[in-house]
Amino acid sequence: MANPSQPPNGLASPRDTDAGAPPHDPSRPQLKAAADTFDLLSSPTRLHLVWLLARHEYDVGTLAEHTGATVAAVSQHLAKLRLAGLVTAHREGRRQIYAVEDPHVLTLVDQIFEHIAPDGSLAPDPPTPRHPSRRPDAT
Repeated sequence: MANPSQPPNGLASPRDTDAGAPPHDPSRPQLKAAADTFDLLSSPTRLHLVWLLARHEYDVGTLAEHTGATVAAVSQHLAKLRLAGLVTAHREGRRQIYAVEDPHVLTLVDQIFEHIAPDGSLAPDPPTPRHPSRRPDAT
């Protein structure tokens, strides 16, 4: 029977762990899927596409204009992002319209651009929250 105090995926968030106990390690499949996702997003053009699609729905031609890439290149990037489940598409007349709808992907994209300043440097850290291992003991 599952432990009701633990998330269904078997991972405990740092907030959910017992005092000082390390969280459960991610599984190999989780690590592989996360690495594959980061690998897809390591392309500046694909990351730009995901950032754009997290804010608005666009067709391939408009995305090509925004990114400065060719329609063919954008189409190839979108195909990879769709296969990975990061981007969705629906038809409006003759046009295919793309979007990012997964709340996890939306959060990931928002978080990385909050972390990176416009000049490419790391943005200053917010005052909270601090890493659980660096919090003073409440004892």
